[in-house]
Amino acid sequence: MREIRVYHVDAFTTEKFGGNTAGVVLDAEKLSEHEMQSIAKELNLPESVFLLPSNNEDIDYKVKYFTPAEEINFCGHATVGLTWLLATEFGLAEKKGGIVLETNIGKIPVVWHKENGNIINVEMTQVTPKTQVFEIDLKELSQLIGVKTESIDLTYPVKLANTGNWHLLVPIKNQMSIDNAMPDFAALGRHNKEHNISTTHLYTFNTSKECDLYTRDFAPGIGIPEDPVTGAANGALAGFLYLESVLPQSETTHLKIAQGDAIGRPGMLYVTVIPNDLEPVIKVAGAATITIRGILTI
Repeated sequence: MREIRVYHVDAFTTEKFGGNTAGVVLDAEKLSEHEMQSIAKELNLPESVFLLPSNNEDIDYKVKYFTPAEEINFCGHATVGLTWLLATEFGLAEKKGGIVLETNIGKIPVVWHKENGNIINVEMTQVTPKTQVFEIDLKELSQLIGVKTESIDLTYPVKLANTGNWHLLVPIKNQMSIDNAMPDFAALGRHNKEHNISTTHLYTFNTSKECDLYTRDFAPGIGIPEDPVTGAANGALAGFLYLESVLPQSETTHLKIAQGDAIGRPGMLYVTVIPNDLEPVIKVAGAATITIRGILTI
């Protein structure tokens, strides 16, 4: 009988039952990949992260990410949840200022920030963003995401962006249209799988909240109808905005991005974009809170 430590951690929030819940599974060296997938399906959370040891001197830990349906290359909120847990529950922040994780897409450095001796958030540096042109009929797109065609904001291009996974970024004119979106999940899931898209990410600058951007994220193609607060997609969005010159390319930009309100799990992400020609540095930060501590026996 194997005992596996399992946690639920709400990421990108300071309030329990807000933000995006990640399954954090320690002792993953005791598990096969098939067992990891089975555990992720059992937890039935948007994503679960599995912690593995590393033999590389430059790497602290290796991690693998799974949705209930499949393994994915990277997950932002699960990274925040894991590193918050390590920094607080296991006291790692008392020994060092951060760690480096090995993922399927390369190294992800994470640091924790403190105020008055207390950790206020963890910040990950995502891989270099890239974008790709994506041709789609606006009527078809509006049907897939469940908004009126005229709600799509043609000020910005509909495009793919990536800081680990491909996200279809859809500009919307206002927060109300995003909140009222009713996707055709079956059709959107088929479309995204066909085009190797992890999530479809709606965003707007026109929001009533105290933030710079408001977003909503759908990922039925990888087994997640709606992802409450999405670190990877919002990091990719920030990279896209920089590469499209929506954000300045001569000075560091700090973005506050709200997500999750539409499904009652509000969260906040803090994204820093550091200019570096066509390879900006994207840092995504957020707080977290632990809600469940348990032991899984196999």
